[in-house]
Amino acid sequence: MPTSNTTARQRLRFAEEAGPITEPVTKFGGQPVWLDEPTWPLSASTGRPMRFLGQVRLPGDEPRLGYLFITDEEDYVDGTWEPGGGENAFFAQPGEPADFYRVASIRRGPTFGLDHRAELTEHDGAGEYGSALWGEPDWLQGDEAPDEPGTWRFVLQIDSADEPFEVDFGDAGVGYAFLDEKTGQGRFLWQCG
Repeated sequence: MPTSNTTARQRLRFAEEAGPITEPVTKFGGQPVWLDEPTWPLSASTGRPMRFLGQVRLPGDEPRLGYLFITDEEDYVDGTWEPGGGENAFFAQPGEPADFYRVASIRRGPTFGLDHRAELTEHDGAGEYGSALWGEPDWLQGDEAPDEPGTWRFVLQIDSADEPFEVDFGDAGVGYAFLDEKTGQGRFLWQCG
């Protein structure tokens, strides 16, 4: 996985690993590779740990990771689509979590499955959707980028058709992650067709 400072749009695919990935790289599944103290987000409605979906290596010379979590329970929990609803979390280390969910000092917790290394290729422009890093999001239902104060940067688009795990993004859904580069706080939302 390249760790250069590039932020050109890149297509994202997933390859299952034979064992745990412990380096600060872009991956999905497994357990987070914490760069600072663990800050595992808790569901606003249940109080239980959210499920770890993945981490993204952010551009820069020093390691920095964006972590993505979402509430996934046996019983349906509403609001996982909402960026400030407390049922999903995206944040960076170094950085800080948002204030609309609580966190716990949990190093290991619920995950969607085994480690999958991200394979990045140049974005060829083919296909509107699909999983990708950087560039501009391909919105399913219209622009929902954060409009609150901050220096927001689009980081990740994850198409439910590409995911290595079954995650409920509705019918043919796509998730979008943004990061405030100054604070490390993030926003995640999903839209469905």
